[in-house]
Formats: sequence, structure tokens, C-alpha cells
Amino acid sequence: MNLSYTEEQIMLREQIQKFCETEYDFYKREEVVKSDNDFDENAWKLFAEQGWLSMSFSEESGGFGFGPIELSILFEEFGKTLVIEPYLANVVLAGSVLDKSNFSRKVELIEGISSGSMHVSLAYAEVAKSYEYLTPSTNLSVENKLNGTKSLVLNGKNASKLIVSCIKNNEFHLVLVDPSAEGVSFNSFKTIDEQTCAEFTFENVNIDGEDVIAYGEEASNILIEALNLATLCVSAEAVGCMLSCYQKTVQYTKEREQFDQPISNFQVLQHRMVDMFIDSELAKSLLFKAMLEVDSNSENKYKHVSALKAHVGKFGKLSAQNAVQLHGGMGVSEEMMIGHYLKKMVAIDAMFGNADFHLKAFSK
Repeated sequence: MNLSYTEEQIMLREQIQKFCETEYDFYKREEVVKSDNDFDENAWKLFAEQGWLSMSFSEESGGFGFGPIELSILFEEFGKTLVIEPYLANVVLAGSVLDKSNFSRKVELIEGISSGSMHVSLAYAEVAKSYEYLTPSTNLSVENKLNGTKSLVLNGKNASKLIVSCIKNNEFHLVLVDPSAEGVSFNSFKTIDEQTCAEFTFENVNIDGEDVIAYGEEASNILIEALNLATLCVSAEAVGCMLSCYQKTVQYTKEREQFDQPISNFQVLQHRMVDMFIDSELAKSLLFKAMLEVDSNSENKYKHVSALKAHVGKFGKLSAQNAVQLHGGMGVSEEMMIGHYLKKMVAIDAMFGNADFHLKAFSK
């Protein structure tokens, strides 16, 4: 097992870091968040130009064939600067479902995602089903009429196409749906971390046979693989958040003075920052192990991803809470990044199974 990054992977990290430092400052991000836009169109175009939107797709689909290691690098750096562009929704969730399928039009759709001209969202979650993703209530009748409701559809408001999970004849299906089709309606809303989500309702929506992406065991395996990869990616994002929380807190406590000395001199605060350091370093180690296991397609890859997700779900929130508290009143100010890291960590914990869910999954 190789425990070092390749030269190509190091260059990718440096490229993303340069973008985040020069093109994506926090105040520019906040301007986008407070506007009617859900993300920065110019940043999205740059993602396409740099090849980031196509890097994880197979070469057969027109991509670069990069894997979970490169995606983890990208999401870790995105986590440090709280990037809000819908990469997870388009590339990791919908994109990986298409890429792993034998769908006849997948190359056309992937080309649209890679160029940044098309947004595709995966509608897999339902309120009543919690984390039971393979037994949805959404139904596709014998007459190919789709009925049901999907919640928490990331970037659903901007989607040109939807990939919807459903049951037909007691068999799991993934089907392609046009959001503008008759019988489709949705409500859009913002999550706590300022991502755009939507709830979709389908009422007797006509589905053509050629719009079935996959069914049966193939569809189930494709969805589980996509969600496992997405769990790895958001966990890598959490690692980036944890590292930034620690670094920014240390810097702030060195500058903030009380009783004629920096508050970093106070031992009780040093203890809390040491805990933040230990938790972030452990998260980095778990991330490295998990992405290597997924990259090698090992038998226990899901367990390692669950171990990582359980850790960042619990200790990521704790690190962000410590960062907020050590920043005092400034920590809850909307004008500083620290409070936004806490919001992001709360959101990440809830995505694809919280810390308790993944702790149970790891212990099985």
C-alpha cells in the first residue's frame, strides 16, 4: 500500500489551493450566498476549464479516469474555503451513477456535466425512509407512470435532468426524468450550510422505456457505490474544515490579548486547541486509509468510510464548536468564516448517515 501522494496528485492539490487562495475568497463567496444565485457561474466555468468537472469520469466517458484519491484531495481543499458550487450533486452523485451504468445516453449527459453546461441531480432520499435508500416509496407503475416525493435533492433547482430512484414490480429502478415534464413540481430551499436543495413531487409522470438507466441488482449496486463515494467526499471536506478551524483558532488566539498577553498563553485554551489538533490529525489518517481502501476496491471499503464518517461527524462538530467559542463573540459573526465551518459540519454529519449510523455500520 503506497502511503504517499503521486506527483500528479500533489500538482492537483497545488492547483486547487491556488484557485482557492486567489479566486475564491470568503467575502466573494458571501456575495454569492446573499444574491439570487446559488453558486458562482464564473467559478463553475473555471472548474470546467481546469478539467475538475471531468477528472473522475472514466476515459470511456470522456473523462480523465481519476479516482477517489483525487476527489478526496479536491474536497479537502474545498472544505478549507467552504466552496459552495454544486460539485457533489453533479459529478459525484449523478455523474458517478451515469458513469457506472450502461445507459445508452450516458456519454452525452456526462459531456454536458463536464463542460458545465448541464446540471444533473440525483433524487434518492425520502423523508419517511430515512437511510433506507434501496426501498423507496416512489413507484413506477406497469404503465410507466412515476409517482412519489423525493427530499433533499441537492442542486435540484438548477437541474436540467433528474435521476430518480423508484420501485417497479418490486424491483429497484433508476430512471431519468426531465424536471419540466408534466406532473413534476418542486420547492427549493437553502440548507444550514447555504447549499441549494429541493423537494420534488411526481404525479403520474410519463417515463419512456429508454429513460431507464438501470434496474435490479445493477441499479442497487450503482446507487450504493455513488453514495459511498459521496460519503468519502463530504468526509474529506470535513477534514478540510477541521484543519482550517484549528489553524485559524491558533492564529486568532495568538493575536487576541487579555490581561496584557495573548490568550494563547492560557493553559486551559491550549488544552482545547491540542484536542482540536489531535482530532484533525486522526481525521486525516482515517481519510487516507479510507480513500486507499476505496481506490483499491477492497472488501472492507465501506467499513473504512463509515469509520471516517463517524469520526468527522462527532469530532468535526466538536472542533468547530471549540473554534467558535475560542473566537468569542466574533465566532458567531456572519462576517467571519468560523461560524460557517460549524454550519458546514452540522450539515455534513446529517448527510448520508450521521455519526451514530456509521458507528453502527462500522461495528457490524
